[in-house]
Amino acid sequence: MTDNISRRTRRAFLSGVALGAAAFSARGAFADELVKTPPQTEGPFYPDRLPLDTDNDLLIINDAITPAVGEITHLSGRLIDASGAPLRNAVVEIWQTDHSGAYIHSRDTNKAKQDRNFQGFGRFTTGSTGEYYFRTIKPVPYPGRTPHIHVKVRKGGKELLTTQFYIKDHPGNQRDGIYRGLRDPKARDLVTLDFVKVPDSKIDELAAKGDIILGYTPEA
Repeated sequence: MTDNISRRTRRAFLSGVALGAAAFSARGAFADELVKTPPQTEGPFYPDRLPLDTDNDLLIINDAITPAVGEITHLSGRLIDASGAPLRNAVVEIWQTDHSGAYIHSRDTNKAKQDRNFQGFGRFTTGSTGEYYFRTIKPVPYPGRTPHIHVKVRKGGKELLTTQFYIKDHPGNQRDGIYRGLRDPKARDLVTLDFVKVPDSKIDELAAKGDIILGYTPEA
């Protein structure tokens, strides 16, 4: 039953993202240049050894039946350039800690508490409307950092952006040096996401939407 709910939720999110992206692109064609998503540090824990499973569902590793622990979150958005045009065939990567604050990196000092059922890293290749989608967990704080999800965008072998997503109104944000380094309120808003309850979810799923705006013109 839970798996059926998750599949329906994923389909609904992808449909909604695609429709929203089409409308946004049409408006973008006549709009001023959009504020770009600010770059943020990659940090020391980009996986030094990628997991065998690198798909966009971080809650289930390969064919395992035990899901990761944490608040299930559907993270979605659109990848667009500064004019509002979608970027297709770009790869969006995310990585983050598990519910106990452990990365999958071999040098993470918290590895003893690592949730072996959490993938920790995922990839998604954008479609014609620039949409991306991940099923993951709501990020948690760990010593020295407010909750965040790392994001990297690649296209044609080139790295276009590395940034981080944060939780709106989390009390740790204003104590986090990296977050406070975002001086432009509009740029800060682009990486500060609302994590809201999914309507009618029987398992208290959350949704967060973050569009990624690049200063990049796709090739013809």
